[in-house]
Amino acid sequence: MNAALAAPTSPARALPPSVADSEREFSFGTADFERVRQLIYQRAGINLQAGKQAMVYSRLSRRLRETGHGSFADYLQWLERGAGGDAEWQEFINCLTTNLTSFFREEHHFPLLAQALQARRGKPVRIWCSAASTGEEPYSLAMTVAETLGSGADCRILATDIDTNVLATAARGVYDASARGLSPERLKAHFLRGTGANAGAIRVKPELARLIEFRAFNLMSPQWSFGESFDIVFCRNVMIYFDAPTQRRVLENIHRTMKAGSALFVGHSENFSDARELFRLRGKTVYERLGA
Repeated sequence: MNAALAAPTSPARALPPSVADSEREFSFGTADFERVRQLIYQRAGINLQAGKQAMVYSRLSRRLRETGHGSFADYLQWLERGAGGDAEWQEFINCLTTNLTSFFREEHHFPLLAQALQARRGKPVRIWCSAASTGEEPYSLAMTVAETLGSGADCRILATDIDTNVLATAARGVYDASARGLSPERLKAHFLRGTGANAGAIRVKPELARLIEFRAFNLMSPQWSFGESFDIVFCRNVMIYFDAPTQRRVLENIHRTMKAGSALFVGHSENFSDARELFRLRGKTVYERLGA
């Protein structure tokens, strides 16, 4: 992590009685919440907003139980001392990240992705999905690749996420057959249906899964080394959790990983007009990487 990152500056409001009162299993006051805000900002760049106290209490209480701590103050002190090691820091981050996803979410992006793939027909294609979550987005990318260029396309998709729990789900590639965003045609073409005890489940076909490499990655890491530059990057609904300085830093790092003229796909509420020297708007929430 970069120790130079400033802690969130907006103060938290006093905790509502539902969080701070004596009926709670663990003591959790304003000072505890502020410590959580600073730690998640330093470790993951997440600008945790005031008003998220109940969410923090609910998600971290499980870690207190599992690690045998009687209060948030004790747990956070133990965490900061490093007594739980990197594994507990990862659990802390996993608890506080949000994973909302579905197949072909923000559907307007996928015809544009198909156009970008067509433009590179016959050439190797390298794609980065920077917030893989439970896998629906990178598998949607892989389905688009297969449908546009064929299952034998020379394409590699790197799918990363800071949350190791959701990455494990993504790597398994098993979902409920009623998952949102999948047409009957895509279910038949790209998934195997479970039978017997696995009835109602679907698994991504091996030829689709082979296109994707899943890897844990923290966008706050000082080490951004992915080898060959990317032709296409999906970084959707990630920047909304960062403050402006963190957004800028992440954008500069993303810019360095991309080829000139390559495409950056972002979320519907994200706008990077303050980074005009890095990216130019090319379509609805799609940017072109500028520079040599």
